[in-house]
Amino acid sequence: MTGNWTTASIADIAQKVGSGATPLGGEAAYKSTGTPLIRSMNVVFFGFKRDGLAFIDGQQASALDGATVRAQDVLLNITGASIGRVTLAPSDMDGARVNQHVCIIRPNSCIDSRYLNAYLSSPAVQSKIWADNTGTTRQALTKQQILGFEIPVAPLTEQKRIADKLDTVLTRVDAVNSRLARVVLLLKRFRQSVLTAATSGRLTEDWRGSGLAEWQSKEIQEICHSISDGDHQAPPQVISGIPFITISALHGGHLDLHKATRYVPNSYFSALDEKRRPARGDVLFSVTGSIGIPALVATDEPFTFQRHIAILKPDLIKVSSSYLRYLLESNDVKRQAIAVATGTAQMTIPLGGLRRIKVNLPPLDEQAEIVRRVETLFAFVDRLEARLQTARTAANRLTPALLAKAFRGELVAQDPDDEPAAELLKRLAASQAGSGSGSTRSRKKSGTVRHTATGDLHA
Repeated sequence: MTGNWTTASIADIAQKVGSGATPLGGEAAYKSTGTPLIRSMNVVFFGFKRDGLAFIDGQQASALDGATVRAQDVLLNITGASIGRVTLAPSDMDGARVNQHVCIIRPNSCIDSRYLNAYLSSPAVQSKIWADNTGTTRQALTKQQILGFEIPVAPLTEQKRIADKLDTVLTRVDAVNSRLARVVLLLKRFRQSVLTAATSGRLTEDWRGSGLAEWQSKEIQEICHSISDGDHQAPPQVISGIPFITISALHGGHLDLHKATRYVPNSYFSALDEKRRPARGDVLFSVTGSIGIPALVATDEPFTFQRHIAILKPDLIKVSSSYLRYLLESNDVKRQAIAVATGTAQMTIPLGGLRRIKVNLPPLDEQAEIVRRVETLFAFVDRLEARLQTARTAANRLTPALLAKAFRGELVAQDPDDEPAAELLKRLAASQAGSGSGSTRSRKKSGTVRHTATGDLHA
């Protein structure tokens, strides 16, 4: 921080700090048109989410007049899981209202709204918000906590330069993140394209040198010795023993026993029916909730699993374990699985439906060639995804790093001719004193601070 900077609290630099309330009748009072009601879901960092924007009628809006939003107000989420999310009110939200989960912070003329929004988004403030939250079942910020936030105040012209610079560079960061997100989707589509080509015969067309005469359409039950699921009874638990896994242990076609949620005794595992006892080469497949996730068992370590997972024991004379895993990962099998699934809140693939899913089965030698080619292509994608993750991690660090740099006074050039922030604050205070007005803090001390609405922040 330079000599031209100073610090001030929100109470010193804000002309309004307050939240609204839920309209009478709650969500039942929301309309399809009318006055917008901004809720926490609409407030996102450096943006405004219009999905889920509610509207209220004139009578309800009048009851919330004290929670009226003006364009460029700073909006801060003050409760729940999204506590601390902050943004600027866009111009078309001028005249909107906020509910009790969103706080309006309207700075006075010594603070640029974009500058304040950026500072409240910075790692230093976000850490403080999470450290200061109160409440038992939900996190919450009180009005006193917000009024007490200390703000590094740069000269007003420098604030504008900082805000302009952040607008430019953060737009570029957003563009980079958008491009990287598109690459994630492209790689996912590429994997599915490989599987589609593999299970349709196109991937090995050059290797085979002929049509699909030797390929057969089979039901999954015809190429497996058994298809079962986990024990429907809750297993006994012990501190250590045989790992018990849930669907979270299935990822990317592989099994991660380190994600075991609990353990069962050796005696329980030994008493399991053979078809429910996993062995190397078996394939697991999620059938309830997050349906359609396969994983190849590539370990001799004993484990057991919940009933939301099916276990397929392949007939190795007909199908290789790896080829079966890729079959189950293909879009064709997923479409069939969804078609036979039951339930709405939690979809379930009945074992009978799973057994009757049809797959394309080539001869074993072609299965081996398909697996080799798929694994070669997937290894290439794995390397790209690792590099992509490194790039996304670096990109995610850019915004907090830029914000930290901005409020150390290092983002833009200093101008010694700028009016020092301390002088600006003194001049503003003198002007307010002369006109009979005052800061949020001075009005509160004199007992003249009004609640912005019935749901205003608790002092």
